[in-house]
Amino acid sequence: MTMDTVDAGMGKTVMCLLTDPEGTNLGSAMYIPQNAGPLQLTHLVNNFLNNEEMLPYSFYVSDEELLVPVGTYLEKNKVSVEKVLTIVYQQQAVFRIRPVNRCSQTIAGHEEAVLCVSFSPDGKQLASGSGDTTVRLWDLYTETPLFTCKGHKNWVLTVAWSPDGKHLVSGSKSGEICCWNPKKGELEGSPLTGHKKWITGISWEPVHLSSPCRRFVTSSKDGDARIWDITLKKSIICLSGHTLAVTCVKWGGDGIIYTGSQDCTIKMWETTQGKLIRELKGHGHWINSLALSTEYVLRTGAFDHTGRQYPPNEEKQKALQRYNQAKGDAPERLVSGSDDFTMFLWEPSVSKQSKKRLTGHQQLVNHVYFSPDGKWIASASFDKSVRLWNGVTGQFVTAFRGHVGPVYQVSWSADSRLLLSGSKDSTLKIWEIRTKKLKQDLPGHSDEVYAVDWSPDGEKVVSGGKDRVLKLWQG
Repeated sequence: MTMDTVDAGMGKTVMCLLTDPEGTNLGSAMYIPQNAGPLQLTHLVNNFLNNEEMLPYSFYVSDEELLVPVGTYLEKNKVSVEKVLTIVYQQQAVFRIRPVNRCSQTIAGHEEAVLCVSFSPDGKQLASGSGDTTVRLWDLYTETPLFTCKGHKNWVLTVAWSPDGKHLVSGSKSGEICCWNPKKGELEGSPLTGHKKWITGISWEPVHLSSPCRRFVTSSKDGDARIWDITLKKSIICLSGHTLAVTCVKWGGDGIIYTGSQDCTIKMWETTQGKLIRELKGHGHWINSLALSTEYVLRTGAFDHTGRQYPPNEEKQKALQRYNQAKGDAPERLVSGSDDFTMFLWEPSVSKQSKKRLTGHQQLVNHVYFSPDGKWIASASFDKSVRLWNGVTGQFVTAFRGHVGPVYQVSWSADSRLLLSGSKDSTLKIWEIRTKKLKQDLPGHSDEVYAVDWSPDGEKVVSGGKDRVLKLWQG
């Protein structure tokens, strides 16, 4: 495209090529008016895709969101290249989440630090685990304690809801697993034993693969991962092969389990016999965190922002529909964060070679997380920054700076427009993806914030940490 643009009787035009985030072209290159902006492009994409209703889209040129007419963009960026302008279109969430800006409740109850927090898949309940050996369930309507679940003998390090919302599982520092009935706050059978050291992660089999939810996998410092059946109340498969602690585990949407370890490898396992499928190598130090591009729909199963409840016989189908929609035509992606200060982006079903190495952090990467729409990756680091990356290409986008201590955990709003971070500096911060700026500073904790979560329905944020309180935040 040269700047001596063609006059087509409608003012100046620009030769553009519209592509989706995976690089698939929407038709061939075409002339569009220079005064066309995001609104006109949205109409164009909806027409091309024959959408029955107008869906919202955002547009990107070289990873920058296009917020002005195309001609204005070209002038401002002095684009005068002999080639077509490529514009990436990305469907946005139809609903919008209100930014969180105030603490609605501070709930005391735990007698030691709060180490993990998690909202249920429908966003109606909240679980927390603490150094006081209890799991607590909270009523989000009244913002008061519901149940104190006793059964662990040591610190509760991790909690995980089944994606159909019927079970809650927690893992402790001494390696035992407790299964809870969240409606009653009662232990379902005795604690499950098998691991010899503490539990580092829990991940459930996706509901679109098996409904009702029965199986989950745990990772442990003892070097093994184990698949458990909540109905049989026992470990059915032991995944052994790592030579050091297994630090994180994810059960993928195509039925493969991924484990990340201090032995610097990620292993992929099939789940009928627990056979090793392949190894992903590249990290030079411990792997701390794994995330999947489909994680949001895997976590929420059949539940979506409408809050509709499906009968058990329809849950699997609805969850599968949501999973396929989130995945699109592209393979499920995995990102790993490590003590070597780097991250790798993988397409594990396609290749054991990484797609991209993500460098830039100056300290270890503590936590990685894909946005619900899979477009972004956020990483939290001990270098006090949160970094944002393109979730498809792994390209660096921006660094969010403002924390004055290591960042422990991040979480996304359901519409992928806002990112939450919790830090050793006792604050939470909310970052806006469009402007790439700090949207809200949330002080209030009197000590380190270890755990944060944004409810899947987008209504609330929870944080917990060293000061033993849970704080609920909303708009």
